[in-house]
Amino acid sequence: MAQNETMSLFDFIDENEVICGVDEAGRGPLAGPVTAAAVILDPRRPIEGLRDSKKLSETQRDALAIEIKEKALAWSIAECSEQEIDDLNILQATMLAMRRAVEGLKITPSLALIDGNRCPVMPVRSEAIVKGDDKVPAISAASILAKTARDHLLAKLHEQYPQYALDQHKGYPTALHLARLKEFGVSPIHRKSYGPVKALLKESI
Repeated sequence: MAQNETMSLFDFIDENEVICGVDEAGRGPLAGPVTAAAVILDPRRPIEGLRDSKKLSETQRDALAIEIKEKALAWSIAECSEQEIDDLNILQATMLAMRRAVEGLKITPSLALIDGNRCPVMPVRSEAIVKGDDKVPAISAASILAKTARDHLLAKLHEQYPQYALDQHKGYPTALHLARLKEFGVSPIHRKSYGPVKALLKESI
């Protein structure tokens, strides 16, 4: 959706709409689940500093995540596992995680604003907004919750699989992760449908 289309979207949103923002984290990594979050902000309790989670420091994200959970009318975090990613493909797994996040809200929204150019199939009316995580506060909040939730999960997975240094790259295909993957092989938390992992599995046959 182009920027002018985004503006026209907000022109016709009714002030009585119950809007949730939705975003995901972790499509690119070779390990761990993909996470998604949905947030319904409370206009009476504004939160300063909301923006795309990638443009915030870890300290800023963690502080904002606490504030979002305290002040939002409703929030929900969901995920799709590595197995689901391999079974469905990452796009469909991401859509499923987003749908789960929306369905997990304690308040049913009338409109879901989705970061990106695709919307998951779900009962709630939805609109996709390209770069919405830097345009729409509710999507920014969802971006922050999805990112912090996944980062904290990867920190726990690092305790189980320290040899992959997941605390340093969160499972992204960095040079370090690829080197560790080659040295120690594929673990249960790796996405076996992803190219580098699939190639290693073929070599081991």
